[in-house]
Amino acid sequence: MAKKSTVKRAGKSRVGKSRVSKSRTPNPKSRRVFFFGNGKADGNRNMKDLLGGKGAGLAEMTNAGLPVPPGFTISTEVCNIYYEQNRKIPSAIDREIDEHLKKLEKAAGATLGSTENPLLVSVRSGAKFSMPGMMDTILNLGLNDDAVEGLKRRTQNGRFAYDSYRRFIQMFGNVVLEIPKDVFEREFEQVKKAAGAKLDTELDEQALRDVVLRYKNVVKQGAKRDFPQDPSVQLTMARDAVFRSWMNARAIEYRRIYDIPDHIGTAVNVQMMVFGNTGDRSGTGVGFTRNPATGAKEFYGEFLINAQGEDVVAGIRTPQPIRELERVMPKAYKQLREITTRLEKHYKDMQDFEFTIQDERLFMLQTRSGKRTGYAAVVIATDFVAEKLVTPKEAILLVDPEALNQLLAPGFDPDEWKKIPVATKGLPASPGAASGHVVFSADHAVEWANQGKPVILVRRETVPDDIHGMFVAQGILTATGGMTSHAAVVGRQMGKPSIVGAGGLEIDEHGRKFRVEGKTVKEGDFISFDGLSGEVKIARVASKPSEILQVLGKTLDAKKSNIYQRFDKLLSWADKYRRLGVRANADLQDQAELAYAFGARGIGLCRTEHMFFGEGRIPIVQRMILADNEADRRKALNELLPLQRDDFYGVFKGMPGHAVTIRTIDPPLHEFLPKREELMVDVARLETQGKTGKELDEKRRLLARVEQLHEFNPMLGHRGVRLGITYPEITEMQTRAIIEAACRLHKEGTKVVPEIMIPLVGLVKELRDQKAIVDRVAADVMKEQGVKITYLVGTMIEVPRGSVTADQIATEAQFFSFGTNDLTQLTYGFSRDDVGKFLRIYQEKKILERDPFASIDVEGVGSLVRTGVELGRKTRPDLKLGICGEHGGDPASIHFFDQVGLDYVSASPYRVPVARLAAAQAALAVKVGD
Repeated sequence: MAKKSTVKRAGKSRVGKSRVSKSRTPNPKSRRVFFFGNGKADGNRNMKDLLGGKGAGLAEMTNAGLPVPPGFTISTEVCNIYYEQNRKIPSAIDREIDEHLKKLEKAAGATLGSTENPLLVSVRSGAKFSMPGMMDTILNLGLNDDAVEGLKRRTQNGRFAYDSYRRFIQMFGNVVLEIPKDVFEREFEQVKKAAGAKLDTELDEQALRDVVLRYKNVVKQGAKRDFPQDPSVQLTMARDAVFRSWMNARAIEYRRIYDIPDHIGTAVNVQMMVFGNTGDRSGTGVGFTRNPATGAKEFYGEFLINAQGEDVVAGIRTPQPIRELERVMPKAYKQLREITTRLEKHYKDMQDFEFTIQDERLFMLQTRSGKRTGYAAVVIATDFVAEKLVTPKEAILLVDPEALNQLLAPGFDPDEWKKIPVATKGLPASPGAASGHVVFSADHAVEWANQGKPVILVRRETVPDDIHGMFVAQGILTATGGMTSHAAVVGRQMGKPSIVGAGGLEIDEHGRKFRVEGKTVKEGDFISFDGLSGEVKIARVASKPSEILQVLGKTLDAKKSNIYQRFDKLLSWADKYRRLGVRANADLQDQAELAYAFGARGIGLCRTEHMFFGEGRIPIVQRMILADNEADRRKALNELLPLQRDDFYGVFKGMPGHAVTIRTIDPPLHEFLPKREELMVDVARLETQGKTGKELDEKRRLLARVEQLHEFNPMLGHRGVRLGITYPEITEMQTRAIIEAACRLHKEGTKVVPEIMIPLVGLVKELRDQKAIVDRVAADVMKEQGVKITYLVGTMIEVPRGSVTADQIATEAQFFSFGTNDLTQLTYGFSRDDVGKFLRIYQEKKILERDPFASIDVEGVGSLVRTGVELGRKTRPDLKLGICGEHGGDPASIHFFDQVGLDYVSASPYRVPVARLAAAQAALAVKVGD
């Protein structure tokens, strides 16, 4: 995920000495609804597939004897049934829900719809994977014109009763009846203005009664119906609205970003309300057992007095740091610390929790593994081992491989940063350096990013609908909200630098500008901010490589970088458990050296044609291509020979003692010549100008050769092995360069393992032809040099026929490397360069769930890989097998490659850390996304 994936958390310890339920999965045909309450639950932590993450956490905490309000979970299967049955729920499931509602009423000692002792419930979503803010929640359900008076009588608190009722009407109106939230907000602001109130907590009962009347009128006008007074109707409508929210635009976008499948559905949790808005001895909050931005071992979170849960994450009021709770309600704070410490030990992971305090009595509403930055993930995993909470084997499961990319992102050059004055400061919600053009809406962020412009999304506060803009932004800056607001939580999860609560910003979103310290910043202007310090500056600031890259580049001592030492330690643990080797795709010595520093042990793909574009080489390559006879072609190739030899020498030297797979020339020859259309324009221009002589003759000659080489479908044309067969002298030159470079290093005392790879082979006879050339030239060179070099000859399996005839090809090949980029193109018939024109539509219509060029298509392309592995090893049991496409750095694909028995994956140098960690998780059979 993301990408974008999380991994199953390690550990099965108990919470203190409390009871923990055994794993049991009920027969889905006999049960669709699961109760929790009074210290006993039908479910447990291992039932996320059915109960969703929230439901499983509530069940587990209930079984552990923690103070959890009773309720029941409607399973994710019901969500799928809802969509299968054309957005209807079968009557049998309705009856099961009614039975559990009666059970809840008994446990709560209150009745839904009662005017004397009304039961109020929350109706909340909860998928297997946390999707913060993407789906919908309704609080205070069960209130109506009569029940609100009953609540007032029971609590002797009319202000609280009507505050709860106005909240319920607004949430129900927005979520269920789909009336825009700002219509309600305008009415609320008018009442606040009339009362001279700045905060909602300053409104008295009479003002809130006015709000309720206004809201009911909004519903009548917006929904063309009265606000429903029957609580059972309210519950049914709310349940269905939560199921509908599974397919809302922001949830779909979130699942696309994090590669979460649509078919898993969401559960619905119906739970007795507890109230943080009864007065100054009540409150609500969210928190983490560690700092999710830095990983520091500190109690981290926020709370609001006299508020409900949505107030904290919405970012409308800036909450207080959770440590302030110790001063305000010391008993509740102490209990909260004890419970959350137990939960962290039980789950063996940092916990993200929600709580409500009602009249100084603590209730736990949620626990789950907390979202964190890549930096924090590495710190927490290594700290947990040091604290003996987990073993190194368990620790490597706590870090999303993709999150390691965040540790490689550049930061600001400190000298440049100091030169620029601070415009304002906010709360440092997610670390990192962000610099870009200011935009004020998510849609504009996407629009600008699609033009290749870096953007900073600036909002008063973000809302879940901003997810697409947050994803493409370099950073997120908000004027309100706290460290657990939507912008903070999602920013950390995405690894986006984020600052929230920058109260010095006066944002005019409609006018697309903000003012700060007397300066006006308009959309398109550049700003920069540091997500670790919270400082915002109005300038574009130069960046500097990350600490890890500084260490690898030897400009920073490893002993002075705490995060590098942790990063290195985590990956060293991963190396102990992974089965797959990890190589790198590298064409130059510096790339090979960087890959080696990142932990690659071998080159899985060295593309020789990239070397042809080096300085001063194109004219030689063009002479070789333009030659109309073998003698002239060989003359040009002889000029290229020492250049290629030096290239290979450098790559071998950058990966000392490890295998280096070098692919012979692959692209069509016309790619090394000027573009046909440009030449035609040049010739026409010279002719129009009446020019004659050498320049025009040269252009005409080039154009004539380009016309000869022109192909209607170059991807399927004269390239790869076909070039080597047509022009064997190219294969001869490249083989000589490879073996001469290897001999030179051998004489210098460095072990070299060349693997010569013939691309695009679909027929065994193609490989046999080229292998004969390689063996002949290699023998000649070794005889000339007086050196014996062990080398391998193999092929790149990228043509479907190569996979299905792998048993034949393996009679000649000593290794296969699956080129999954071209194999995907040729399997689907998609052009990788053009697929972007329709891929998004395919994903929106659910024709494809994910981009097959980013993550391996297991059913199609994966089947060809599996076939190639099985047939190849049937002929040659010791056949070396690897993969060198883009999929070699994708965690989900790496899991598949581990399952089918490849020997190694090869990725770009910067993806090597990701591959090392993903390979370890694959070896431990932990499914990506679980």
